[in-house]
Parts: sequence; structure tokens; C-alpha cells
Amino acid sequence: MKIDYKKDMHPKYLLLTLSIMCVILLILSVFMKNSLSPVRDGLSKVISPLQKGVNEIGLWVEEKLEVFGDIKDLKEENERLKKEIKVSEEKLARNEAELTELQCLRDLYSLDQMYPDYHKKAARVFSVNVSGWFAEFYIDKGLNDGVYEDCNVLSDSGLIGIVEESYADHAKVRAIIDDHSNITAEIGSKGTLCTVEGSLKTMADGYIYAKDIDKNASIKVGDRVITSSVSDRYLYGLTIGYVSEITDDTNNLTKTAKIIPAEDFTDIKDVLVITDRKKEVSY
Repeated sequence: MKIDYKKDMHPKYLLLTLSIMCVILLILSVFMKNSLSPVRDGLSKVISPLQKGVNEIGLWVEEKLEVFGDIKDLKEENERLKKEIKVSEEKLARNEAELTELQCLRDLYSLDQMYPDYHKKAARVFSVNVSGWFAEFYIDKGLNDGVYEDCNVLSDSGLIGIVEESYADHAKVRAIIDDHSNITAEIGSKGTLCTVEGSLKTMADGYIYAKDIDKNASIKVGDRVITSSVSDRYLYGLTIGYVSEITDDTNNLTKTAKIIPAEDFTDIKDVLVITDRKKEVSY
């Protein structure tokens, strides 16, 4: 019958047996030192490599634990830096927006100084009707601010439009590039009369037309185009744009000029509304 010692031997007997064996080995090591030398040497040859291997494994594990610790620290540092970068980017974006707004205000101030004889009110664009072009847009000033129908509207470089409709706290502006815009203007150093017509189609190529220019008029590329004193709705001397090309008309009586508007009509944020309006003459 096979005895299952693991099952049948009581733990206390196993402990007692091991204790006795330890005592015996201790006595033998004292009284039989020379006789046990081969045993010690043999065990040493077996145990030393094992101990060395265990030490190397321990060092390897320690190094890996250090690496894992470094990786954890790096991850935490990376997350911290990401948060700092995000905060810095947000701060930079705010600063850029503030600088842009400051530059707009400076431009408007400079523009204000160009027309000191007119009373003006600063306003901001909050809506646009035509996608891609500021041909018809709304500003955040209206009747309560002294902004009425036919008030001329300026931006950084000159005239951009006229108030078509005004309400209590906002107004609708029609830009000079709109298809329905028509302005009596002057061109060149001698103030030759012409008619500036808006056109979104030609604005796709960056210009609008000045028409009905006398064929003998002394004008050239680069000449400034301004609102005329005989215009029925626009105040005198507001910059519309500059001549980029001149062609003779087929009627042999007039010529036409391409006008590059002074303002960029793809992005308008802040404007000046001239609260003075053209005086109507009664007959």
C-alpha cells in the first residue's frame, strides 16, 4: 500500500522531523568539518550560480521598476506640460485677439482723424447677408445711437457703404460693392465726375467699375476715387478706391476705369458711422 505522506503526515511531525535534521546537520558541521567539505563545495557550486542568477534577476527587476517609475513620472510631467501649453495657447489667442482689436481701434482712430469735420459713432458688425462678401450686413448701433437711414459708413481705409435701414438698436448697411450700389464720384487730381457701380461678379476678380468718365479727362492708374460733392446721399471726399485700369468706351465719348476698393470686403469687424447726413435741397 502506497502512503501519501503529504496527506497522512501531520504538520507537527513534519516540523519536528525538519528540526531534528537541522540539529543533526549543525552537529555534523561542527564535529565533521573536514568530512563535509566536499558536500559544502558541491552545494556551493550549485548554489553560487543560482545566487548569482537571483541577484542578476533582482537587479534587472529593480532596473525595470525604476524605468517604469521614470515612465510614470514622464507621463505625469507630459500631462502637466500639455495643460500648461493649453493655458499658454489660450492666453496667446486672447492676446492676439486683443492686439487685433487694438489695431482696429487705432485704424478707426486714424480714419477718424482723416475726416475731422464729421461726427462719427463706432459700431461693430454682427451679421452678414451674403456669404463670402460683406455686401449687406448689420451693425450694433441704431436709432438710439443717432444712426439713421443714409448715414455713411467707413472702415479702416475709407467708405464701405451706407445705412439702408435703421432700428432701435441696430442698422442694416448696404456696401459699395453691392449690385444695387451706385455712387456719384470724382476721379483724378482734377475731380472728374464718374459713376461708381457695385458688382459682386466683378468683385470676384477684385474690382468694381467707374463709368461715364469724360474721354478727355486726365486720369491715370493709381488715382484715388472719392465721393463727389454733388452726390445725393454720400458726403464729400470719402475714399472709395483706386484706379487699376482704364479703357476707352465704344461710343468714343467716355471711358471706363476698374477701381480696386480701398477696403477688404471679405472681413469687416469694426466701422465708423458718420452721423451727419447729406443735406437735401428744397426747391
